[in-house]
Amino acid sequence: MIGAYIHIPFCNRICSYCDFSKVFYNKKIVDDYLNELELEIKDSYQEEELNTIYIGGGTPSALDIKQLEKLFKIINTLKISKLKEYTIECNFDSITKEKLDLFKKYKINRISFGLESTINKNLKLLERNLDKDKVKEIINYCHKIGINNINVDLIYALPNETIDDLKKDLDFIKSLDITHISTYSLMIEDHTILNNKKTKNIDENLDREMYELINKELNEYDHYEISNFAKEKKYRSIHNYSYWENKNYYGFGLSSSGYLNNIRYTRTRSLTKYFNHDYMKDNGIEFLNTKDKIYYEIILRLRTKEGINLKEFKNTYHNDLEKYYDYKDLLEKNLLELKDNHLSIPTNLWYISNSIIVELLEGERNERAI
Repeated sequence: MIGAYIHIPFCNRICSYCDFSKVFYNKKIVDDYLNELELEIKDSYQEEELNTIYIGGGTPSALDIKQLEKLFKIINTLKISKLKEYTIECNFDSITKEKLDLFKKYKINRISFGLESTINKNLKLLERNLDKDKVKEIINYCHKIGINNINVDLIYALPNETIDDLKKDLDFIKSLDITHISTYSLMIEDHTILNNKKTKNIDENLDREMYELINKELNEYDHYEISNFAKEKKYRSIHNYSYWENKNYYGFGLSSSGYLNNIRYTRTRSLTKYFNHDYMKDNGIEFLNTKDKIYYEIILRLRTKEGINLKEFKNTYHNDLEKYYDYKDLLEKNLLELKDNHLSIPTNLWYISNSIIVELLEGERNERAI
């Protein structure tokens, strides 16, 4: 059983920080896109039983009722009778009770809302709208109809953001009846409005102080991945966790990525190519050998609290991890820890996890047992 990510690239407005594939909502283009998505799925789906579906964007909730219903009917052609998790991303300014009722009808059981901030100056910078009363109303309605697994996204480390601003955002989010919180430090990406405006990232020391404040304020949550917090372990994102466990999943739709049968692939970002049935990005296919798979295993699993299960690793690769990478020095420096046969980065060092992972990868053995 594997997962499937489905990309809906349409938005009612373009946020200043967003580097994902996105297009201004246009009814005709959306209708054409859904027709093409149906063809793409028929072309590439291999009839596997799916355990998770994640509809992301863009803003899937920007679609109207008829378009959403068509999307769900397309998804119903997949083998989804054993789904454990069925997620859709939404923005509060494009969601309605009617759309939520439709989600319930089609058995969606998890919603991920882009809140990002509650502070006016931050919302202006991000080019977003937010009505806190509507946030509460929508979340209450989700519970009323039985959709109780709810995530909220938060972006922090914005220019001119203060610690007090971040505390107010966290206080509001904690006041909501939700099961999951995802927090992301603002990255100024190429091809974004912020980058075009020459916006600079905040001081790294302040960024770290904000990250540590988030960890402190959310200490009652299960901080199971660098950026993700679940109210309880059972509310961890099953779909996203499959990424971090380096498991197989489909990617359907514009710019989506997938990983199947030792192949990582990325779909084109060009609507013109996509509408011409030319789905794959140029040079968008990566064939993985054992060395490549172990590389991904390390960088993905070390994002999580559990880290690398060394017994599972040996069963998969028929050798111990230390045959490939020398990590003893990192253990001695307490940059890695080994507990119950799991190798992980201590949670108090997650802020510098990238440098630790780089150091581990630099410990590659000269004589590889592949």
